[in-house]
Amino acid sequence: MPGRTGKSFLEFHDLPSDIILSLLDRANVLAGAWADRRMPQSLERKHVALIADDSGWRNTTAFSLGVQAMGGICVQAPISFNAREETADLAGYLDNWFDVLIVRTKLLTTLRELAATADAPVINARTKSNHPCETLGDLAYVKSRRGSIGGLKVVGVAPDANILRSWVEASLALPIKVTQVYPEKWHVRDRDLSNANFSTSIDMKELLDADVIITDCWLDDTAQAQLRDYRISAATLDRCRPDTIFLPCPPVARGQEVTTDAMTHPACQSRAAKAFLLHAQNALLEWIVV
Repeated sequence: MPGRTGKSFLEFHDLPSDIILSLLDRANVLAGAWADRRMPQSLERKHVALIADDSGWRNTTAFSLGVQAMGGICVQAPISFNAREETADLAGYLDNWFDVLIVRTKLLTTLRELAATADAPVINARTKSNHPCETLGDLAYVKSRRGSIGGLKVVGVAPDANILRSWVEASLALPIKVTQVYPEKWHVRDRDLSNANFSTSIDMKELLDADVIITDCWLDDTAQAQLRDYRISAATLDRCRPDTIFLPCPPVARGQEVTTDAMTHPACQSRAAKAFLLHAQNALLEWIVV
């Protein structure tokens, strides 16, 4: 949704494809600037609130570091949503001080309410429903390796949860194909996400011609018997194309969604890809404040 400023980023497909593609290109430029320790001061005199109303650390840490590296002031506001204060009241107080609100919280509906009532744009730093910044970072990395994302085939060996759902959101906005490979019990069935670029399957042979393979953690230990055949191993990756990029989403549980040897396979590029979380988020912040 656009929010009151028109620049909130709550779901991946909030942004048109041309803006997303420009952000991926800019992320690669900023990656070079980061390596050279010559970051543009694009956020100078900008005040950014970082609200972590849920667990996790990677993208919130990257946001804090990125804001400071580009000359802005980042303040961690210890706010809990859906408690004593109304979200609309919190929005008003935050607007007194901040130009951008970066929020990690459980409910996407909370972010929608915040974006609808705040003057400052709101960035989704993760909800239980989706994680668009994670997907933006991964796509920036993939583009840096391939030169293009046109016609990309992404296979998600993952349940209907926030990581996969953001990739499906991306398939609504970009010329990429996303296929979920998982037992039917955990397939994405949300009609709002249904589109010609997204499909579901139970067949692991879908991985053989994938450009990108992603995984997410198993939902609970009781599912192990049903999910054993969907565990990614080095042998699985050996059967894939030699240029396949394997991006297991952290935190990774070795012995569940992946084996230990899959994490050291040449196709596994998770560590390098997560570096681009910083660069993609920096590109997003630049676009929002300019």
